[in-house]
This record gives sequence, C-alpha cells and structure tokens, in this order.
Amino acid sequence: MYCLIVTDLVSAKRKRLKLSKTPFKVGRKKDNDLILPHESVSSHHCQITMDGESVHVMDLDSTAGTLLNESKVDDLRLFSAGDKVLVGKFKLELLEESGFDSESQESLEEELPFPETVSDTSSARKGTVITRELRRRIHGKLQNHPELVKLDFASTAFEVLRARTKEIINQLLSDEIASDFQDDALVAELLDEALGYGPLEMFLEDETVDEVMINNFDTIFIEQKGRITQTDKSFTDVDQLMNIIRRILAPIGRRIDESSPMVDARLPDGSRVNAIIPPLSLIGPVVTIRKFPSKRFDIHDLIQRDSLTENMAVFLRLAVQYRRNVLVSGGTGSGKTTLLNVLSSFIPEEERIVSIEDAAELRLHQPHVIPLEAKPANIEGEGAIPVRKLLVNSLRMRPDRIIIGECRGGEALDMLQAMNTGHDGSLTTLHANSARDALNRLETLVLMAGMDLPVKAIRDQIASAVHIIIHQARMPDGTRKIISISELTGQEGDAIIMQDLFRFESSGQDDDGVIIGKYRATGAVPKFVHELRSRNVPVDLGLFNE
Repeated sequence: MYCLIVTDLVSAKRKRLKLSKTPFKVGRKKDNDLILPHESVSSHHCQITMDGESVHVMDLDSTAGTLLNESKVDDLRLFSAGDKVLVGKFKLELLEESGFDSESQESLEEELPFPETVSDTSSARKGTVITRELRRRIHGKLQNHPELVKLDFASTAFEVLRARTKEIINQLLSDEIASDFQDDALVAELLDEALGYGPLEMFLEDETVDEVMINNFDTIFIEQKGRITQTDKSFTDVDQLMNIIRRILAPIGRRIDESSPMVDARLPDGSRVNAIIPPLSLIGPVVTIRKFPSKRFDIHDLIQRDSLTENMAVFLRLAVQYRRNVLVSGGTGSGKTTLLNVLSSFIPEEERIVSIEDAAELRLHQPHVIPLEAKPANIEGEGAIPVRKLLVNSLRMRPDRIIIGECRGGEALDMLQAMNTGHDGSLTTLHANSARDALNRLETLVLMAGMDLPVKAIRDQIASAVHIIIHQARMPDGTRKIISISELTGQEGDAIIMQDLFRFESSGQDDDGVIIGKYRATGAVPKFVHELRSRNVPVDLGLFNE
C-alpha cells in the first residue's frame, strides 16, 4: 500500500494521503481526488494510477507541466517510492505505508487545501473576513448583472458607469454579508478591479512609485524612492489579473495567451508594461510596469537629486548643443532613459529630430520631432519591424539628429555609420557596467549585425563616431548618479583611448545607508572645447578644474 506526502513548497505545509483508488486525479478543481488550490496548478493537472505493485504518473495536458524527479512527464511514467513529482508549487512524494512512522505523521498538517483569505482591516473591526471567494462571487455577479450587460460601455460616460457600478456593488455586498454593511475601501477596490486596473490604480497614481512588479495575483512589489518593498495588496484571483492584463493590451491591439505568452505594451500615460504568463512563467502571470513620470524631468531636477553637479550640467548642454555624439550607459533601472530625455531637451528647436524606440518613452518638446516605434510580430510571428529597419529608413527622412532609445542589437552598426556620415549630435543608450564596458558591449552589438567585420574596423568606427560616454548607476541606497563623463580621444594601436572628464568618488555610506561621496572634475579639457574657443565660443575652462 502506498501513500503520498504533499508539501506546499512556499508555506512548507504538508499532508499525508493514502492512495486508495485508481486513477487518483490531481488538480485545482473540486472534482479531483487531491485538490491543490493554486493558480500554478491546472484544473486537471495529472493523475496517478496503480497496477498491482506498480504506480505510474501521467500529465493531463497541464499548462505548466508535471515534473518527475526534475524531468518533464510527457506520457505514462513509473512513479517509485522515494520519487518526487512537482505539480505547480506543490511536491508529491511516494512512500510505502510500511516506511511511514508515527513520529513523522505528527509533523504533518491535517488539512489541504490551505485556505486563502484576504483580511480587510475596516471589515475586521466589524467582525467580517472578506474572502477571495466572496470577491470572486461579486465579480461574477457584476459581469452578468442585467443592468450592466445592457449598458453601452463605449457611449456611456465613465462617471455614470462608475456611479451605477458602485450602487450595484453595494447592493451585492449587502446581499452577501448584511444589509447594513458598509466598507468604502473595499467598494473602491472592487470598483477599480471591475472598471480600472484593480490594486494597480493606487500605485499608478502615487508619484513616489517608480516601478510595480506583480508576481502572480497575490504578490505585488513596488520600487519607491529607490527601494523595493512588498505590498499588502493583491488581486482577487488569477482570472482577475488576466482580465487586467487584457484591459491594458486591448487599446493597442495586442493579445496574450498560451500561444503568445509574452508581450510588451504601454499604458495611456506612457508607462512601459511587460507581461509573461504560463507556460513560460512557472508561478502564474508576471507583470512589470515601469512608470512614466507625470512631470517631465529637466536638468535642474537631476541637480537637486544630486545626480550631477551644475558644472557637469553646463558641460553636457555644451556637448549636445555643439553636436557631440553621446552614448549613455548604465544598468537596468539606472535612469538612462530619464537622462536621455534631459539631454534631448538641449537640442536646438530649429533642428529636425527622428527618435526611434522599442517602446515610446521619450518626450521631446521641440516642434520638429518625428517619433518612430518598433512593431512586434503578430500572432503568426510575422510583420515585425525592428529598430534597425526604422533606423535605416530614418536616414532617408533628412534628420539633423537621430535618437535611439536603446541599442540592443545590430542597429548599433547603423547608428555608428549614421554618426560618421553627417548626423553628428546623435544620442543613444545601452546596458553596460562601466564606460569602458560600454565600448566592449558596443563592439559585441556591432557583430550582431551579421557583417563580417574585423575588430579593428569596428573600433575605428567607434573611435570616430562616439565622442562622449556618460555612465549612470543606481547606487546601493537607491539613488541614481552619473558615475563618470568620459571623452574618447582616439586610438593607440587597436585600443580606444578614453579620458574621464568628471567622476563620482564614493567614500562609503553613513549610518542610514546613504552614499557619501563627491563629484570631481579631473582637469582634462575636451578636444572640442578647444575647437569652440578657437571659434570665439565662450567656454569657461573652470568647469574642468577640481
């Protein structure tokens, strides 16, 4: 006789079950023999069968798959004592009854499923616990409510729709709980989930929140003032989260499903959204939102945030105005796009600018701007128009300046060629860990263009095309600083020569974890500054003195 030890890998709760029938079905729905109530588990995930002394496990076309000893189960597989089967976030171990002692049984939890509840503090004071099941019922009744079904959502004013939906939610809560039940916070949350972005609404409205990270419906992290923390907010269930994702995608004509489980999108305010769902994600739908600031940052904001000094700002304005090709490097979340936006504001208004991005994030105030955005492939995998094609086409559009939101591939070669053929003053960003590393990465990206170029030829292109590299970093205390501003001065043999003009020198952290340091000018004067002074353009050389 065999038994199963079922372990929730997240909470570490365990349960012992006898395999008393065959087939023994495992899944999320209530008609299974073992009910595992989590969205990482399919409705009917797998089944265990016994044939005499032999036990087998078989996957039932589950979304995330079934693993036997870390190998995917594609058909009927032998399930022996000591083996481990992974079903979503649960582990199933097969043991013989004779090998299970009473001491180990005492350490097991008595009940599965492990109940999921959401406690609402205002409701708790009234002695009420709002369960996710109750919220599911409310949403189900809202979707089928006759008054809402007959409303024309397209032509009905949003204020009217929200007011009527609020009345219906209050009535449904009264029917479910008590006639005198009142909880404005809960009603607002249900309204946001029914008509808006659910618990995301409060984070999207909070200007101190920079990023929202959703790890399945019940876990939401935010980045606030440079620090990542877990919130106490959650969606009602995975279906509600999927509805919100589809609501985000609908206005831009994109979709997400098992055949296309990964998508990039943006919100109406320009915030960037990435979503990925099973079978690619093993924990359920995962959504990352990089918020678009409601206020357009300018150079003074960066100075106030101690991201750079006034002297550095004056120099960067000179470099952009007098058509230096500038590369902004840094890690993820270091503020490259924000800095690129600020630098672009220094471009004179009479110039024609073409901006090219994967997802539109730049906001240029000049009157002569042509913003272009790459197009992803459709559901059949066709019709994609990458950044590189847009860049090649932009050269036929008579641009004075070209701005690429980020170089990620072969477009780096075309960008260098554009910089070398009359499009001075162009700007772009790329991911790198230092200014020197940015040059190495740029070489790698050029090689991705598929051209059989020798390394020396690539370095010649880089040395003649790129004038200034600004390296930005996110510090351990969450602040973002320009770590260095460097000038490319030429080549010695195959090596590109680079000199720092400004750099940030850290001397540690204070008791509160705040970075202590100072910006210093190195004393080196850029070559183009000497050229400007020879043309009687006034430049204060004191900018470059320590």
